[in-house]
Amino acid sequence: MALRAFVLAAFAMLAAPAFAQTPPRAADPGPPLSGYPRKALGLPTATELTTATYVRDVIYGHRDGMALTYDVFKPKVANGALVVNMVSAGWRSAWGPPEERQARYQWLLDKGFTVVALHHASAPRFPLTDAVKDIRLGIRHIKLRAAEYGADPARIGVWGASAGGHLSLVAGLMADDGNPAAENPLERSGNRVRAVVAYFPPTDLDVLLQGRPRQAAIDFDESLRASVSPVHFADAGDPPVLIISGGADKGVPIAQSEAMKAALDKAGVENKLTVFPDADHDFYVKDDPAKTDAYALEAMNAMVAWFEQKLK
Repeated sequence: MALRAFVLAAFAMLAAPAFAQTPPRAADPGPPLSGYPRKALGLPTATELTTATYVRDVIYGHRDGMALTYDVFKPKVANGALVVNMVSAGWRSAWGPPEERQARYQWLLDKGFTVVALHHASAPRFPLTDAVKDIRLGIRHIKLRAAEYGADPARIGVWGASAGGHLSLVAGLMADDGNPAAENPLERSGNRVRAVVAYFPPTDLDVLLQGRPRQAAIDFDESLRASVSPVHFADAGDPPVLIISGGADKGVPIAQSEAMKAALDKAGVENKLTVFPDADHDFYVKDDPAKTDAYALEAMNAMVAWFEQKLK
């Protein structure tokens, strides 16, 4: 897929043979998934599994007869705030059992945050325009049900990476108070959130997709690109936004994050852009897995701290 094509090239380079006299070096394991620290990609420990319970496969809507769902991770000691993670890579939303996914959210669960893993209709069958509609609907459902999950509907944040970062910005900047005349009762409810964290997000699709073949998630009418580009929707009512990106990102260039920051600054929205200068997409630093992991861990800690501050 276009946003992750550089990863394939990186693995190809890693396959090149070394000179016989060169001491063996630990293999670069390649980029982690969507900026997670590597330990977050493994299974949770037995102790970690005791820190949360799950509400599985909550249906918030349907697309082409298929259910749209999310999973809820409830901490044993809740702080009353909730963070929605946009499960999306290349606008493909891959499901996994909560007990296998929990390690990704342990940093938040340990601080008492309820976490929702929100899934959308997935590429390649559905384009990103459908993903945008789905997550906006999903936030409405989550807000209506938040109290059942032990959380305050006024204390909800959203977080995601890459395509998930794009959808997090969509959720934060394209929110509304609902349409009283909507045919779907769920759409009569609001979907505003209180804080956003986006890792290396696409923000201006007209620029990012220019010259790229229309395939999979980006196979949709080009005239609609602006309507799903968060850079065009910043206004004074938006929640505070934290963006964390790699300065050497070839999949989603840093200019995308800089343009988003400029739009937020112009609108007077509280925001912060953190840049890891030598990091590619997924915070990947070639031939330096330790630095890659350090960046991912720094980003994770910054994300948690942002929500601790903004979702008080």
